[in-house]
Amino acid sequence: MRWEQLLSTVRTGQENQNQDKHDRTQFQRDYDRLIFSSPFRRLQDKTQVFPLPGSVFVHNRLTHSLEVASVGRSLANNIAAKLLESGMGKAELVAEIGSVVAAACLAHDLGNPPFGHSGEAAISHYFSDGAGTRFRERLSPEQWTDITRFEGNANALRMLTHAFKGRRKGGFAMTYTTVAAILKYPYASSANRKKFGYFQSEKGTFEHITKTLGLRLMDEEKGIYARHPLVYLVEAADDICYQIMDIEDAHKLKILSYEETYDLLTGFFDKETEAHEFAHIVSIFEEVTDKNEQMAFLRAKVIGKLVKRCTDIFWHHHDEILAGTFSGGLIDHLEGREQHAMEQCKTTAISRIYKHPSVVEIEIAGYRILGTLLDQFLKAVTHPDDFYSKMLLPFIPEQFKCEREEPLYDKIQSVLDFISGMTDVYALDLYKKISGTGLK
Repeated sequence: MRWEQLLSTVRTGQENQNQDKHDRTQFQRDYDRLIFSSPFRRLQDKTQVFPLPGSVFVHNRLTHSLEVASVGRSLANNIAAKLLESGMGKAELVAEIGSVVAAACLAHDLGNPPFGHSGEAAISHYFSDGAGTRFRERLSPEQWTDITRFEGNANALRMLTHAFKGRRKGGFAMTYTTVAAILKYPYASSANRKKFGYFQSEKGTFEHITKTLGLRLMDEEKGIYARHPLVYLVEAADDICYQIMDIEDAHKLKILSYEETYDLLTGFFDKETEAHEFAHIVSIFEEVTDKNEQMAFLRAKVIGKLVKRCTDIFWHHHDEILAGTFSGGLIDHLEGREQHAMEQCKTTAISRIYKHPSVVEIEIAGYRILGTLLDQFLKAVTHPDDFYSKMLLPFIPEQFKCEREEPLYDKIQSVLDFISGMTDVYALDLYKKISGTGLK
């Protein structure tokens, strides 16, 4: 793969249009287009890990995405400086890698349904083990795998590129490079990997983008491509933010004690070789006595260190990344104290945070709410003349409506587009309305 080909300002749906001159670069326009979009705003009412806040404000999908974009930009700017110094790629595009990665970071969670990752599981379970099993014989094996393993990453690609009814061709009309930077899993569900990057409906779009940018085909039989190099920066920014921020949020919610949180975050530093860092921490803590602010300061120090380490890892493995032979993510290549500290954070998150009653309650609610919404609206689009269906169908926005003659797979996708785009609160409110539990 070559940086000269990997960085492209061609936009989805506008391949044959001349690009107008603009005060902002094409990649900056990607970022701004996402910031001002309705799907991005709706992330403020979608669960990240913990239930949406009462008196203590923890992260939702919106604040998480903004923070990931900040970290991603820092990582990408570091790499851009090294590429420019080495004379790789077109200088004017290489200089904009920070904007590309920041935009991709904003978009990386757009396809996630309500109620966090449990929402994905709820959708998959409805089709694989719930009432949705009735559709199996009417879909191709590839289509069936798409919905029984519903994937937020694949849904993000669809949201960004699909021409929904009444909307322009190419969806968000993002640059090919920004779209490719979110393709964390560049293959279909039929590749039989744990996750996948596109639904069958976006196969043509995926293949066109990968071929245009010169992504290397690693396994022709399974259709597995190498990742775009910038995916590694988006992924690292996401890994850094959710892992470290979940620890900080758990401290705010008093799930983790001050002492536990302090030990986890200072574990990234060696008290002997980095004595100056500890001296700095002590001096700040003498001035800042608020415990939450102390943890915020430590979190910032950890993120800064991880950004530097991931920059070094990317550059050290640059040739492998471009060849498509690099294994794992950047975080997986941490060594020594940083690796141990990250593992401690992961272990603590799994045992103390993700199994906390408040988190499990969200998962349980997600299963019940999304299962009911799927069942009712799928019955409505497949039996539109039924009396109850006629009452439900007006709830579906115009952009997601389907015609009677459309294939079943398209009708299912229209419902999934509608439901996966809901906020937590709207999904709960609609569930109450159609189940009668919201009546006084």
